[in-house]
Amino acid sequence: MKANNNIQEKIENTFKAAEAIKQVPVSPFFKDKTMQRMFSKKEEEKVAWSWFTPKLQLATLACVIVLNVVAFKQLNKTSYDENINQLAESYGFSASDTNTLLN
Repeated sequence: MKANNNIQEKIENTFKAAEAIKQVPVSPFFKDKTMQRMFSKKEEEKVAWSWFTPKLQLATLACVIVLNVVAFKQLNKTSYDENINQLAESYGFSASDTNTLLN
């Protein structure tokens, strides 16, 4: 029974503490101001693209241009027909000039 008394005392103390809490006065527009600050598009855009500075944009553009020039020069060096013939020969799809035993 002593354990039940302790539990009952704890429950009563909890209710007394809850009754002692007073209501906090809040501005009538507090919720609206808070929601506007949280979901402001200006802040989202600023945070999302702040790392992509003009210097980084210029460096990215230069890298893309260099990569395209190198790829275009490499494409001009090799012939499409040569690559297709090599692929066909390596997989045995091309007609060979050698005679086989079955011919």
